Amino acid sequence: MSKKQPAAESSAKSPASPAPGEAAHKANLNDTVNLHVEHAARLIGMREEIYNILMHPKNEIIVNFPVRMDDGSYRMFKGYRVQHNNILGPYKGGIRYHQDVTLDECKGLAAAMTWKSALHDIPFGGGKGGIKFDPLKHSRDELERITRRFTHALAGSIGPEYDIPAPDMGTNAQTMNWLMDTYMNIAGALDKNAMRRVVTGKSVACGGSLGREAATGQGVVHCLVEWAKDHRFELQGKTVAIQGFGNVGSWTAKILSQLGVSLVATGDYKGYIANPEGLNPHKLADHVKKTGSVFDYKHGTPISRDDFFAIECDIFVPAALEHEISAKEARSLKAKVVAEGANGPTLPDGDDVLRERGIDVLPDILANAGGVTVSYYEWLQNKRSERWEAQEVAERLERSMKKTYALMRDFAEERKVDFRLAAYAIGLERIQKAYLERGIWP
Repeated sequence: MSKKQPAAESSAKSPASPAPGEAAHKANLNDTVNLHVEHAARLIGMREEIYNILMHPKNEIIVNFPVRMDDGSYRMFKGYRVQHNNILGPYKGGIRYHQDVTLDECKGLAAAMTWKSALHDIPFGGGKGGIKFDPLKHSRDELERITRRFTHALAGSIGPEYDIPAPDMGTNAQTMNWLMDTYMNIAGALDKNAMRRVVTGKSVACGGSLGREAATGQGVVHCLVEWAKDHRFELQGKTVAIQGFGNVGSWTAKILSQLGVSLVATGDYKGYIANPEGLNPHKLADHVKKTGSVFDYKHGTPISRDDFFAIECDIFVPAALEHEISAKEARSLKAKVVAEGANGPTLPDGDDVLRERGIDVLPDILANAGGVTVSYYEWLQNKRSERWEAQEVAERLERSMKKTYALMRDFAEERKVDFRLAAYAIGLERIQKAYLERGIWP
């Protein structure tokens, strides 16, 4: 390795991929993200000292805390917060409630947030956190106590100008309301209302932004619209399959339906369903809100996971867990474009197959950045004591997503690389520029 940039590409090895359909998402996400960074760093000739800094998070926080359950017993919980990099601004990233949360997963997701913010020129860094438990097995009161106790444990490590959490898998606006309220009551009385921006993704009544709930799905659609223009691909009359029908998947489906795109298959942790004549995304979202899953929706036919990935469709949107598309799934896909609504849904060997097959991938750090973009708008509104109209938020988001898409596309064409490599390279160039101009203290 030279003193100026990472070692030659021939030394890079892709992380091993578990068998698809078993626990592919349990592969090491941090390794996958770092592999993308390694390739991009080599492409831009990143200095070795900066590359080495970016390969490690600045802080890895683990907390263990007791919470009283509804039956009067106490249970211990393990929580994480990884703060990857803040050279461009405060750490920013979601809080995940899931039984499979690990430190390595948080490290990978935090790093991806760093590159995502840098790519979109948002003055935030990257962070991610979570608690290792299944929120579906707890009452609303227990979830509130878990959230408030976790916030208390993290209080010295987060702040409105330092580290700003947001919703993620298993959390929502209500979770953020509890987190904000707990933090505000810990803060000094004179500063209490200034602490409102300690989290984003809050309900509108509690200081959230109009348009935040749909923002990630809307960002995915903006990228698809721009890709379609470039490829003279008429969206009206096309079909989409969406893996995951939570916030991102459902909003993506709803917004695409307004453009004439029909949802033909979807699925979640319980299973997959299909309907070649189309699934109504609004009625399906209502069903999921009531039952917690798409699987028993009466207008869909149950199908296997393998059949889901092989279904005839024009657009494929992974919006569930990370590491769901390995080489096997990539060979099965019949879509013309993959728009990554989830974080890290494609394994490196899946990327290789999709590239060989000529299927474009709109990478996660581009396509699913609508959420962090509107989170930034929410943070600004709180900071300025303002309330932006929904149309202003929507217009700002559209301009931002389209500008970044064009930047990535032009970089990819100029350097003859795929979209993912282009997206990472742009983010890394911005971060390297900040380090070179600021210097590394002391």
